[in-house]
Amino acid sequence: MLELIQITNDQELARRCDALDGMRLLVDLERMNKAERQYGRNTFISNHALDDIGRIRSVVRRSTLIVRLNPLHSGTNAEVDASLAQGADWLMLPMFTAADELHSFCAVVGGRAPVVALLETAGALESMPHWLDAVGLREVYVGLNDLHVSLGLRFMFEPLAMGLLDRVAGLVRRKGLRFGFGGIARIDEGLLAGRDVLAEHLRLGSQAVILSRTFQRDRGVVALETGVASLREAERLLAMRSVAQIETDRLRIAAAIGAIARGMNSQRVPS
Repeated sequence: MLELIQITNDQELARRCDALDGMRLLVDLERMNKAERQYGRNTFISNHALDDIGRIRSVVRRSTLIVRLNPLHSGTNAEVDASLAQGADWLMLPMFTAADELHSFCAVVGGRAPVVALLETAGALESMPHWLDAVGLREVYVGLNDLHVSLGLRFMFEPLAMGLLDRVAGLVRRKGLRFGFGGIARIDEGLLAGRDVLAEHLRLGSQAVILSRTFQRDRGVVALETGVASLREAERLLAMRSVAQIETDRLRIAAAIGAIARGMNSQRVPS
């Protein structure tokens, strides 16, 4: 079962997620340079705070609680200590560009919690062979929002169509680590439909994906429980595909991503 990650500091939403199978909760402390980096893009800028870790921890019984910290900086030691004291299960490092940054972060954590490397820069992608053996690293999660920008691409799923995630998944599997990527919309929504994103997760052996904000669009049952149930049913059916069907879907999805990206390129305003 693919683990679904919900980013939230809302206790009631966390309770609802915790009641579902295969969920993880993520408190997002990353703020450094994020507003500037994502200016003009329809992306999530967190307002979460350290105290939110303890608040979510107090209502979570079954789900793993991940905390995304700021990129490595002078205050990382204090952030790590405070996050663990508040009850974080796993710690995530974003926006690193070189192997020594992840190794340094893992040294700060010192085995007190599993580490998730958030691969979202061209530098991190290039230096992968030099940081996959970091002590305490448990999962590599590919953040497509920032990675595609770092690579000079227009559409967040272009690295998937280019085969870059196949390479990452292969390297990660050989190291015996967990792997996940991107975000997913509700099954029949999104520029690239959630069903197609899910198909690629299953093809690549992904173990985790972040739920998009479409799952929180309403406060009622439709947004979360029904949306997750639809995703799980699609996951069950996609898992039954033959090898030939998986390859046919891969080619079709790559072509769809290419068409979306070309449409975005055609909408560029001349400089």
